[in-house]
Amino acid sequence: MTPSRTAFAAILAKDLRSELRTLQSLPAMALFAVTTFVVFRFGLDRTSLSGSLASGVLWATLLFAAVLGINRLFVSEREEGGFDAIRLAPIDRTVLFAAKAAALVIYLAALELVTVPIFAIFFLEDAAGLGPLVAVLLLADLGLAATGTLISSMAVNSRARDLLVPLVLLPLSIPLMIAATGATEPLLSLGGPSYDRFGTWLMVLGLYDLIFGLVGYAVFDFLLED
Repeated sequence: MTPSRTAFAAILAKDLRSELRTLQSLPAMALFAVTTFVVFRFGLDRTSLSGSLASGVLWATLLFAAVLGINRLFVSEREEGGFDAIRLAPIDRTVLFAAKAAALVIYLAALELVTVPIFAIFFLEDAAGLGPLVAVLLLADLGLAATGTLISSMAVNSRARDLLVPLVLLPLSIPLMIAATGATEPLLSLGGPSYDRFGTWLMVLGLYDLIFGLVGYAVFDFLLED
């Protein structure tokens, strides 16, 4: 195994062990999402949602829950000298970007394993669309992970980190959310899922993932120097 792969595995394993031990991010993300579903349930006074409304509720909730995890993504590196260790290590520094993005994808997948079934129980009369929804969730998670990791690395040393991350992330995630809600809307339509423009929206999500993945890979080394 190459040094970069070894470092990637070590950083990813360290983050996952730390989260399992401290439970600082995932419980907060899940609690926020479930609480938001409860607010929507009683605020809208609806026992079922479909189409664009269901898609909007789901993705707005997942996006804001993700911000909680993104805010804390690099906190351990700042507090424990992880950035200095990566600078001194004889490896490609972008391995830290890749490992953090992978950890964030795992956090988001774990969040969705908990919250999407709860969303279905609260709001959906027909859960047939949840199967193909997995592809949308995966592509959206990759895009959020790439964008969120990049922004979190920029904001971690700022005193206004908790404010800076959502202020930068939310505008950049607008294309991702448009594509994710567009792909999800026909899956949650009343009367069962349809696949109108589903493939087109998946390609848009894939393009977003590719662009921000490449941008993150290209600039992360310079951000680490700063």
